[in-house]
Amino acid sequence: MTTNGGFEPVFCPIVPPHVLDRLAQHEDPAVADAAQRTLEHDALHRTRRRITAARGAAAPAGTPSGKPDRTIYDAHHTETLPGEKVHSEQDPPSKDATVNRAHAGLGATFDLYLKVYDRHSIDDAGLPLIATVHYGEKYDNAFWNGEQMVFGDGDGELFLDFTLPIDVIGHELTHGVTQYTANLEYYGQSGALNESVSDVFGSLIKQHALGQTAQQADWLIGAGLLGPNVHGEALRSMKAPGSAYDDPNLGKDPQPATMDGYVRTSRDNGGVHTNSGIPNHAFYLVASALGGNAWERAGQIWYDVLTGGELGTDAQFADFATLTVKAARERYGAGDEIQAVQKAWEQVGVQTL
Repeated sequence: MTTNGGFEPVFCPIVPPHVLDRLAQHEDPAVADAAQRTLEHDALHRTRRRITAARGAAAPAGTPSGKPDRTIYDAHHTETLPGEKVHSEQDPPSKDATVNRAHAGLGATFDLYLKVYDRHSIDDAGLPLIATVHYGEKYDNAFWNGEQMVFGDGDGELFLDFTLPIDVIGHELTHGVTQYTANLEYYGQSGALNESVSDVFGSLIKQHALGQTAQQADWLIGAGLLGPNVHGEALRSMKAPGSAYDDPNLGKDPQPATMDGYVRTSRDNGGVHTNSGIPNHAFYLVASALGGNAWERAGQIWYDVLTGGELGTDAQFADFATLTVKAARERYGAGDEIQAVQKAWEQVGVQTL
């Protein structure tokens, strides 16, 4: 297990390996080859990319800027990072729509964290936001590598450009926020919590950018990413885990909504992209019960837990749930908020301690 100040694997892709495993058996050689290359790339980076854990990193002296500092690079379909610098913060819009979407997504993420939670960038110290687009050849993923965002273009048939869904960008950058705060281990339940926190704030970033209430939101992660012939809406659904896709090529969405369906597996770091459906659904239930803008009360409770310093790196679902109850009580007292939180965890089968 990782301890504070140790080393933490930080390669966090949006598409889980069980989907790519299936696509690697596709009858279309081009699709199968793209999936296989993506799998091999991700496996290599998952085992080799490590950085010093950044939990509790001190902010530099001075006041960080209230504006983002974004730089976009183009890998030109290589796997060399960061690639060629093609867009800076003050530049006019690019002729490349992918560059513009990456720039906008980084900005929307910065805006939510600053305007809602008074957090100055990923590290709360004004960290410049860097992204590389057009990574690899038909690379079917996007990831945070501990230092920057990386986007593939997809294979063009089953997966489209990974800059299309703004919540994918927010999801991946939130892995950076987790890295600088709770630094949740990327394995088992703590890894599923790591993934879930990224889904939660990725969804909130989209809702905030679109001005949507909890009732208006679709609660989908990666809507618009799947190709037009895929039978599915997105990569995941927080409202109804297990319903995001059911496709001959991708298979059926395996996410459980409650602990009754908890999946025990050694794949995908102990099922981090699968079992994240349980805390995802708990957050959806809290946000729906409270109504209004989900980034306000529900999001504030989750943010308080993530950044409060009490969440252990190896936290289990029950640990996280217990801290959300505590955070709701401390911030809002004995009102609707704490009742919504307690009921949500009860509904998904997670006991608070």
